[in-house]
Amino acid sequence: MKLAIDAMGGDHAPKAIVDGVKQFVDRFPNEQMELFLVGDAVKLASYGLTDSRVTIVPASEVITGEDEPVRAVRRKKDSSLVVAAQLVKDGKADALVSAGNTGALMAVSLFVIGRIPGIERPALSPTFPTYTGSGVVILDVGANHDAKPEHLVDYAIMGSLYAEHVRGVSRPRVALLNIGTEAGKGNALTKEAFPLLEQAPVHFVGNVEAREAMSGDVDVIVTEGFAGNILLKGVEGSSSMLMKMMKEQFTSDVVSKLAALVLKPKLKKLKQTLDYREQGGAGLFGINAPVIKAHGSSDALAIMSALKQAKIMVEHDVVAKIKQATAKTAD
Repeated sequence: MKLAIDAMGGDHAPKAIVDGVKQFVDRFPNEQMELFLVGDAVKLASYGLTDSRVTIVPASEVITGEDEPVRAVRRKKDSSLVVAAQLVKDGKADALVSAGNTGALMAVSLFVIGRIPGIERPALSPTFPTYTGSGVVILDVGANHDAKPEHLVDYAIMGSLYAEHVRGVSRPRVALLNIGTEAGKGNALTKEAFPLLEQAPVHFVGNVEAREAMSGDVDVIVTEGFAGNILLKGVEGSSSMLMKMMKEQFTSDVVSKLAALVLKPKLKKLKQTLDYREQGGAGLFGINAPVIKAHGSSDALAIMSALKQAKIMVEHDVVAKIKQATAKTAD
């Protein structure tokens, strides 16, 4: 297994990326793998990476959050992101991981690595924590702000395969994000998509409202990127606010501090459940190789989790399974 890593992408790059790589190789000390850490060779070498499985690949440019994605990918040919994607394109790496510019990652995935035949629109797909602890795969959360009904069918197939083969869910339950659970609810997109999803080769269970997204009653939720991104940001904001409010309450007086001390193991588990860093990154499904988008503010733990996600996708050959499923659907 070989992973290409954009070492210069993200708010805390390259240190957080390097630290995440260190945690990853330490977690799997006996596994045969090769990690290509792409970026400023001098800076990367200064962090003292000693594992023989990590190779530094030099790249002289960086695509920042201020860059226009498509223009940057076309002009900055020696950027860490483009060079890392080229390694995947050339077959020297099996997957790409980046915490950098989302639009640029989308562009480089389409223009350099390429799209799976039959998939018109790739989807960005994180896994949200759920009340039951099983997690729910949601796609799309921002790769495309608009979608056609048939795109949502593609999302359902890809999400179902990912939930089954990566998350280990038997017969994943697929739902359509909507404003009500009744079949006739929603806008033109959801009304047209509903009957198509009923005929799709997935276990479609109908509509789900946003308030039930994290209940654990479904395993995959499909939506277009505009609504998906709003849901994503809403969940992240709510989780962050909840943790801040709890911390404030449990440190407000002596009695509360004593209660917090007693509940510390439970609170720690809750924090881990709500922490995006534990969930890995968002997979960009529909591309010819596994592409993982880590959160822009990722620290070492989040990078390590994203690398684990890429590792699992490579080991389970998820892209090949998506290709087989979409080819059968086309037939």
